[in-house]
Amino acid sequence: MWVSLAIILIIIVFILFEYRIRKPDQIVLFESAGKVKRRKGRLYPRHLSMAVSATVHSIILKVDADAKGRLPLKVALALTVAASLEHLSALVRVGGWKGDMVIKATHELDVLIQSYVKELSEKYEIEELTSETISQHLQKKLGKTVDTLGLDILSLSVQSIDPVDDEISEAMQQQETSRIMEQTEEAKQNARISATKARIVADEKIALSEHALKLKKLELMKLEEEKEAILDRSRVQEELKRRELQLEFDGREIALVKDNPELMMLSPQLTRLAEASQNLRNARTIVTLSPQDISHGSQILEMLQTFLQNMIKTSAKNPGADRDSKE
Repeated sequence: MWVSLAIILIIIVFILFEYRIRKPDQIVLFESAGKVKRRKGRLYPRHLSMAVSATVHSIILKVDADAKGRLPLKVALALTVAASLEHLSALVRVGGWKGDMVIKATHELDVLIQSYVKELSEKYEIEELTSETISQHLQKKLGKTVDTLGLDILSLSVQSIDPVDDEISEAMQQQETSRIMEQTEEAKQNARISATKARIVADEKIALSEHALKLKKLELMKLEEEKEAILDRSRVQEELKRRELQLEFDGREIALVKDNPELMMLSPQLTRLAEASQNLRNARTIVTLSPQDISHGSQILEMLQTFLQNMIKTSAKNPGADRDSKE
């Protein structure tokens, strides 16, 4: 019994001494059949495994390079990497079977990046080198994963490109300042040109609108004149119809009086005219006819003369009768 308890106690002590709990920020590696694999369980034997940090590593790289013409410059880059779970064997091969294998692999990547930057800088003039050019070159060379180093590149950016010579740096700054000022002036002139074009377009639209308004006014005036002409024509036609009816009525009246001369005595004007002729034997009667009555006034005048002559003859034959009647 005591032997069993001792064996159990030894096993418990061995487990507590050998096995460890994997932390969330760790990658536990082991070797099987010549290949490095990853343990996924929470417990792992520490002497048969290697715990590697799974956190990202960020470093600032300083690269001393030469541009075309042997002009020295300094390039600063920001690099962030992490262990690649798909290329663990390459990571162990580069960084060794140690917990800091990711850091060692990152140093190797630093050397690789410096060689690529120097290779590129020698092909360009110092003013032609830009952050975008270097970043595109490194992405083309390295990609997102460096298979040979067992690392994943999370980010790689160029922070600065500075010439070593201060005079060259100052000259480049002046050149950049001149370029910016030139672009600013060009933008101002373009803005003025755009404003002028916009004003011209606005003036053209205003002129076209005013022209269209004038045409519309003329069209409305024309319509109004046409309506007035139609009304005038209608008035003239009504007046002509009225005159035609008046002439027709006058013609009927003349025809009636011509056929019946005694009807002329019914006219008050003729009655007064007859009385005046009796009182004033030598008086002359003046009858005024309007131009409208000229066409048929001759007939009325003839009838009137005949009627007056008859009355005068009658009054001349019977003067005594007239005095007796007056008395």
